Amino acid sequence: MSARTLRFYEEKGLLAPRRNGEQRLYGRRDRARLRYVLMSKRVGFSLEDVREMLDLYDLGDGRRKQLQVALAKFQERSAQLEEQRAEVDRAIAELARASLEIQAMLAASANDEG
Repeated sequence: MSARTLRFYEEKGLLAPRRNGEQRLYGRRDRARLRYVLMSKRVGFSLEDVREMLDLYDLGDGRRKQLQVALAKFQERSAQLEEQRAEVDRAIAELARASLEIQAMLAASANDEG
């Protein structure tokens, strides 16, 4: 991960490292937040979604609200990905069917020439 990416996440309020002059010191909390950001980005969450979930951590309710919101968002994203997978499966099946038709036309064309 580049320093530029870390600064970007810091600008977006996702990380808040301590500073020692120009040096940024990332503590345990920032590293955990960074892991959460990276995982969330991999599965398609926006940075705004990630910030919303992370900001709920500081409510002081034992993380209950954060966990409830995260669970709802995770389940929603999972459903979206399942639908996308179904769409991809349908597209693959359609391409396979069309490919078989084209192969049959090519075979018929070759037989007509021969």
